[in-house]
Amino acid sequence: MNLKIKKNIQLIDQHDKNFMYGGKFGGNFIPETLKKPIDDLTKLFAKLRKDKKFLKERDYYFTTYVGAPTPFIKLENLSDHLGGAQIYAKVVSEANGGAHKIYNATVHCLIAKKAGKRYIVGDTGAGYAGKMLSMAAKKFGLKCKIFMGAKDIKRQRPNVEAMKKNGAEIVPVTTGSQTLVDAVSECMRYWVSNCDTTHMCVGSTVGPNIFIKICAWSTAQISRELIDQVKEEFGKIPKKLKLINCVGGGSSAAGFWNEFMDTHAEFIGVEAGGPKNSKLHAAPLTSGSKIGILHGAAQYVIQDKEGQIGLTESISAGLDYPGISPLHCFLKDAKRASYTSASDEDSLRAYQLVSKLENISPSLEPSHAFAEAIRIAPKLKSSEIIIVNSCGDSLKDKDIIKQRLGSYIR
Repeated sequence: MNLKIKKNIQLIDQHDKNFMYGGKFGGNFIPETLKKPIDDLTKLFAKLRKDKKFLKERDYYFTTYVGAPTPFIKLENLSDHLGGAQIYAKVVSEANGGAHKIYNATVHCLIAKKAGKRYIVGDTGAGYAGKMLSMAAKKFGLKCKIFMGAKDIKRQRPNVEAMKKNGAEIVPVTTGSQTLVDAVSECMRYWVSNCDTTHMCVGSTVGPNIFIKICAWSTAQISRELIDQVKEEFGKIPKKLKLINCVGGGSSAAGFWNEFMDTHAEFIGVEAGGPKNSKLHAAPLTSGSKIGILHGAAQYVIQDKEGQIGLTESISAGLDYPGISPLHCFLKDAKRASYTSASDEDSLRAYQLVSKLENISPSLEPSHAFAEAIRIAPKLKSSEIIIVNSCGDSLKDKDIIKQRLGSYIR
């Protein structure tokens, strides 16, 4: 099947009547008990995204609470050090809380209030989605529960402490790999039994279609700002422009690319290649993974020989996920975006170089994107532009970085 991205239609709306993108990805593969709450949320969101009062409220909180717009800066030292292309960064880590997840969390809390729900539940891997949801829940007076893998609780201590400080209840998930994939599963199980009183916030562009839509629509704020900043900097969208983003579940990349979808900008997604000396990784798009069903949606999924969810490994908790958003599966097969991977070691080196040369300190997630920028920039002409989405701050990774590199630069 020759898949195509339609122009002048939002990417999140390019599905068929069964919520499938390209007839292959997405959908709502959910138990009967979730059908009504999913339908109700789908109808509510369809109404709210056209409601001028709601849009005004969203924009108000994005400005006064989230801190929009976030900076767009040239990385002159890094560009001079590498030679070749000019490298810029959209410093989304300057948003309140230190990462892009605050957009999705804020919108979900606003929706929960509109739906009359007093409780909100969410999942987290790197701890960013959980931290931001706990912040937004506190801001809007909602009681918050966060499901997080026991392995991730140990390796993302700063964000765990922040969630507790914000009054959230953290539920350790000790099943399976004890990482993000299991946290999402347990979160959904909880919501099945509590959907009458509780709103669920899925932390990335994964899950049943409505959660993909809300998350991508919320994080599109990144590119709404960026396209104006790019035009202000260059007078127009540069002829040769590459937008590079890390990809785990895929939320930050979806938001980073959204407003550039109908332009000539090149999209490059960077998955987690895992340790160089290991066969394990978290790169379903670049490893030839087959389509499977995960968390209610069809997507490329890392699987074992029996078709069960395969093991993953990455130094980055936020990218350590065996699936990938149906939006990115669609973009890959439609050839609108290309995808590659970066190893743990290359990402650590990228973090080290960027933090040393520039006044930003990317977390291990966007360090994967910087690794690709560092790899390709010297091969390109100085007239070519690379923009990296620095979507998270390294503070949460302080312990891991100290352990692996012996010191922490910020």
